[in-house]
Amino acid sequence: MSTIQPPAYITQSEEESDAKGYNPQVVRRLSIYARPYREKLLLAILLMFASSAAAVAGPYFVKIAIDEGLTARNLSVLRTTVLAFLVVSLAQWLCTYFRINLMARVGQAVIYDLRTTLFNHLQRLSLGFFSHYSVGRIITRVINDVETLRDFLTWSVLAITRNVFTLLLIVVVMLDMNLRLALLTFSVLPVMVAATFLFRRLSRRAYRKVRGAVSWVNSVLAENINGVRVIQAFSRQDHNRQFFRNHVNRYHLDQSIAAARIVSFFNPLVDVLGAVATAVVVWVGGAAVLGEQISAGMLVAFTLYIDRFFEPIHDLSRRFTQLQSTMAGGERIVGLLDIEVEVKDAPDAEDLPPIEGEIRFDQVSFRYLADGRDVLSAISLTARPGETIALVGETGAGKTTLVKLLARFHDPTAGRILVDGHDLKTIRQNSLRRQMGIVPQEPFLFSGTVKENILFGRLEADEAAVVAAAEAVGAHGFIKNLRQGYETQVEEGGVMLSVGQRQLVSLARALLADPRILILDEATSSVDTQSEQAIQKALQRLFQGRTTFVIAHRLSTVTRADRVVVIHQGRIVEQGTHTQLLAAGGRYFHQYQTGFQD
Repeated sequence: MSTIQPPAYITQSEEESDAKGYNPQVVRRLSIYARPYREKLLLAILLMFASSAAAVAGPYFVKIAIDEGLTARNLSVLRTTVLAFLVVSLAQWLCTYFRINLMARVGQAVIYDLRTTLFNHLQRLSLGFFSHYSVGRIITRVINDVETLRDFLTWSVLAITRNVFTLLLIVVVMLDMNLRLALLTFSVLPVMVAATFLFRRLSRRAYRKVRGAVSWVNSVLAENINGVRVIQAFSRQDHNRQFFRNHVNRYHLDQSIAAARIVSFFNPLVDVLGAVATAVVVWVGGAAVLGEQISAGMLVAFTLYIDRFFEPIHDLSRRFTQLQSTMAGGERIVGLLDIEVEVKDAPDAEDLPPIEGEIRFDQVSFRYLADGRDVLSAISLTARPGETIALVGETGAGKTTLVKLLARFHDPTAGRILVDGHDLKTIRQNSLRRQMGIVPQEPFLFSGTVKENILFGRLEADEAAVVAAAEAVGAHGFIKNLRQGYETQVEEGGVMLSVGQRQLVSLARALLADPRILILDEATSSVDTQSEQAIQKALQRLFQGRTTFVIAHRLSTVTRADRVVVIHQGRIVEQGTHTQLLAAGGRYFHQYQTGFQD
């Protein structure tokens, strides 16, 4: 038995999303995606009505065959009735066949549209969302929850309608055939209703825990895959295997078994109640047949109707469980779609024209909402076109946040940032980033070839431009020695390359985009000394005419900068050239003595 529960953010999310059984607001929101296919849905509904009517008609033909064919020894009526029964059965099969095919197509089309919408929405969301929403939870929403919705739409929506319609038809036919036997059949319904309400309450709680367990499994799995290098570096494989087996996977197993135990009690109960109803009707109806109060055909037909009466009830109980999962998944999908984009273009935003590269921070302050304290306070800084500025400071001083604001991954909580006099809030983000190149400290390459990764920010560039960019940063040498040169597959994250090689490709990617503004988070920190010297020479040539911000950790980077800006606790405390700041003997001087790599 597991002793560790899922994290609070997972269980709380599941509980909040499971507050209701049927949520009309969720149904309304998601029904938008079914509207383009309403004609096909209508046809499927008509086919469903036809197949249900055919199913209900079957036992009545049996009654006619027995009473007016066998009992009356009328071969013609028997033959005609059997033929009619076969025709109705064939019609039922055809209607069901075309309905299932039609709904499968509609379900897949709706999920295609919904999953595309979710992916597009995730692409628009700001970085702040991804900093507090785990990859595993996102994958659960886009894959598991959407798949649950597909299953419900494809199989359950019409199944529920069919079951209700079939029940009503059977009730009407049974009441019309024999009121006494019908009432005897319905006498078990109070027990059935009480059991259904109990099952509803217990299953909702149980399947909420199952969904929480699934989210936990996905979250732990994604975390372990993303962090596999750290796990292996610290030899945590055995510990992680035991934790996953004994807690995460065990919790999922326990909750799934608990949910199955509830279902295993309810489903046989429906069968037992159906058997009791059948026994009562056969006993009472058999006596009526012997007393010649009803015909044998009517008793047989009633027995068949009882079986068909409890079959949709049995199916509805299973559909209710799926309805619970669908409503919970639907609420989470709608909740994800309703998450606001933190950094949005203004309605009257314009494209940023070609820029020279002047950047001005005007009394800029920033705080993360979850933190509540200022990360940057009243930053005022002007970078001239073509100037290289090295940002220096201890970890957590605010250097990375400053360049994130420049790239408009976040908006300042106070002040403004101007590029060539244009306030970033008045221009479209895409037009800004098309003139900006960013190389993070931890490079990320996408599945594909080396060439495709270099082309990432400028798809229209030709092969000569790709090679020129690689040569400029010193990457061409190792690329041409790869198995297939620039066409070598690097796989997700660039695992086929070393960290230094990935960084070189990232540099080539940024430079190929020909940006007016460059942002480098110490892009040479993962490169060996010999490679760094070649890169530094190439970068100095490429920095000409480009405004560059470098988050500096190495002395070689700082000494080549036009200006060094020292940030401490979110404020600019010093700025000047490397020589000037050393002569001043302030914070930079002390950091120079203790903090820089050479």
